[in-house]
Amino acid sequence: MSQVRDALPDDEVLESAKILFAALADKSRLKILHALKETHELCVCDVAAVLGVQTAAASHHLRKLRDLKLLKYRNDGKLVYYSLRDQSVSQVLNHVFATDG
Repeated sequence: MSQVRDALPDDEVLESAKILFAALADKSRLKILHALKETHELCVCDVAAVLGVQTAAASHHLRKLRDLKLLKYRNDGKLVYYSLRDQSVSQVLNHVFATDG
């Protein structure tokens, strides 16, 4: 049992995984992450259009993903553009949405 215990990831790694899986537990957030993986960057109004929701709802999901440190953003005048913070989310999504051909 000590070998199994020693092989467990440390608390920091587990916390990062917990955050990622919490974000992936919502269909709208999954759609946003997938759209950002494909397009690399979207503004709030584009995310709302992709989801078919009001801008406020899209903004809520984007804020949650940003708070979870999965997204980064940049301001361009009055518009805010979002993108994936790093490639690890994209890699997980590739596995999640992989098909068996």
